[in-house]
Formats: sequence, structure tokens, C-alpha cells
Amino acid sequence: MPKALVICGATASGKTSLAVSCAKQLNTEIVSADSMLVYKGLDIGTAKPSNNEKQGVIHHLIDVVQPTDAFSVSDYEKAALPIVEKLLAEGKTPIICGGTGFYIQSLLYKSQFGGVGANAQIREKYERLAEENGVEYVHGLLAKVDKDSAEKLHANDVKRVIRALEIYEITGKAKSAQQDKQIPRFDFLSVSIEYPREVLYQRINLRVVQMFENGLLDEVQRLLNGGVTTDMQCMQGIGYKEVAEGLQNGWTEGEMIELIQKNTRNYAKRQQTFFKRMQNHVFLSPNQATAEYVLNLLKD
Repeated sequence: MPKALVICGATASGKTSLAVSCAKQLNTEIVSADSMLVYKGLDIGTAKPSNNEKQGVIHHLIDVVQPTDAFSVSDYEKAALPIVEKLLAEGKTPIICGGTGFYIQSLLYKSQFGGVGANAQIREKYERLAEENGVEYVHGLLAKVDKDSAEKLHANDVKRVIRALEIYEITGKAKSAQQDKQIPRFDFLSVSIEYPREVLYQRINLRVVQMFENGLLDEVQRLLNGGVTTDMQCMQGIGYKEVAEGLQNGWTEGEMIELIQKNTRNYAKRQQTFFKRMQNHVFLSPNQATAEYVLNLLKD
């Protein structure tokens, strides 16, 4: 079986370009691992790759849900894993490209939370409560017994919220207090492009300015006019949240840009921290971020 190739790392670090170059040489396909690219109509603020940027390479898990829909990690896993497994079975190297760490982990690993088995009765109870009272209600139940897990999980990620409650009921201990065991599904190589911090921040700041020049304000206004509300999941993304708030409160464009730049820089720091814990991971300098260099690593 070939290895999967993961191209991850901070926003604005050049992941898409490197992934496309590698995919063309490997004659394979890219599976996006970005929680915002799944949404139709969110193009500018997500830096969604254009057809020109895709260069004919098939990209999966882009434009797969409406902006009014919720989309969880478990939804992503259910949609993306069969694609990765199909490519591996065909002898191809799937390229998983994106910056959403939990999406990537859901593909790479099967998780066993503290070795705790399943209990269908408990699970059905919480599924019923979610259906009757809403997902926020069940997420609130988790927050009362396992604050750390609740902070990490979105309310819409019902499967994992219920799993955390199930673990608590079975063991009497919070899931966050137990050691998770991650079992790799397949062999993989993971790489990220590491810029000096000041250079990455310059790239981020420039990208945000370009988003406004390309029409981010109009894009957000069009979404709001089309029935998307500020409490929907897609509008929690950096760029969309700040512009929506700015439009409501009369902020200047400069104020919106400055806040988005700040929030994106903070997000990039969190991404870098997350991916530093990745297994089988290689940090690339910008000069090493070529298809030739990565494919040589893949052969090892």
C-alpha cells in the first residue's frame, strides 16, 4: 500500500500550491481538510482555490454543503475517509491538504478513548435528548461534567459529544482525564511549510487585504441577504464573523481588516502548535517546499 501524503500547517503558508504540484507528479487527487472550504458560496474569505489554481487536479470535499448547514468532524470523516481508502486501494497516494487539525486526525487515526467500550443504551438516551431538545442542550450537559472536552468539541459534533458523555457515564471520569489511544489507519507522511514568524504574519496580513480587494464585504453581505444568519456555523469562520459584526455595527473597512489580521495570526499560532505534535511529520523551509523534495521524502 502506498503512503498517504498530508500537507498541513498554518494558513497562508502555501499548502495548496505545494499539494497541486505533488498531485500532478503523482497523478493523484487531493482531499481537502479545511472546515471552511466545505461551504458553497464562501469563496473569497476562505481563499478557496480557483480552477486555475487547481490546474486540473481533482479536489474533494470542497463546496459540498450549503452555508446554512452544519458540518461536523464526524461528517467530514464519513465523507472523506472512503475517498482516501479508495485512492490507496487503487495504488495511488492520496494527498490530504488543509489546516483543520481535527479533520486530518479523523482520517489518519482510529481513536480509542481510554479503552472504554460502547454502551448502546446510554448512546441512544443522548441521541434522543439531542433530537428532542437540540444539540446545544446535550453539549451543555457535557460542559457540566467535562468542561475541557466541551470546549474542544463544537455542539454540532454530536457524535463525539455523545461519546464523551458515554465515557463519563461508564467510567465516572471525564474523557479529558483519560488517555486517548490513536491507532493509525494507514502509513502516511506529513509535511508543513515553516516560514519565520514575521514573514508568515506578512503573508497573512497581505492575504486579508487582498480578500477585501477581491470583494469580501460583498460576499458576506450576499450571504446575509440570502438567509445565512450570524449564528450559523459557517459564519463563525475568521473573516466572515468579523465582517458580519462590522457591517452590523458600522465599523470601517480598516477596522475589520485589522481585526481579521489579528485573529488570523492567532489562529496560525494555534495551527502551528497543533501540527508540531503530528507523527511522521517533517517541517520544510520555504526553499524545500517543492514537489521534488517532498516526493523524495515520501520514498523513504
